Amino acid sequence: MRVLGIDPGTAACGYAIVHESDGRLRALVHGWWRTPSRERPELRLKTIFEGVQELVGQYVPDAVALEESFVGVDARTALSVGQARGAVLVASALAGVECAEYAPARVKQVVCGYGRAEKAQVSRMVQTILSLTTPPSSTHASDALAVAICHALAPPLLKAAG
Repeated sequence: MRVLGIDPGTAACGYAIVHESDGRLRALVHGWWRTPSRERPELRLKTIFEGVQELVGQYVPDAVALEESFVGVDARTALSVGQARGAVLVASALAGVECAEYAPARVKQVVCGYGRAEKAQVSRMVQTILSLTTPPSSTHASDALAVAICHALAPPLLKAAG
């Protein structure tokens, strides 16, 4: 199974492709897209949309996993993250790839065994789980790797129709 993990955001959007085979995980690629704050919003979202399209075309993932938005005190940030998530969801839908979303605490629980783990702990565990020689290049890439690992190891529970 190949999973495209996304840590959504418009200023920085983390991405990662993780491949699972026989219970072993390896990272195929990871990084992040940065968009200048002075760039028009539609161009920032286009960068993310096209980046997802390129990764889906090149790596043909079985699923896209996104970290759910944490809605804090800043409504503008929440809106911006929501727009980035929308760009990812539309690019995935156009490619016919199913998406799953995970709460940050769920990702941390699966990757670290503790739902309130700090970013540094997540990064170390991601490095260990994937046998990376160096830590991920940014917290955005680390979070994208973590959400991909989460999906590969603990896919979402199917909801009973009812």
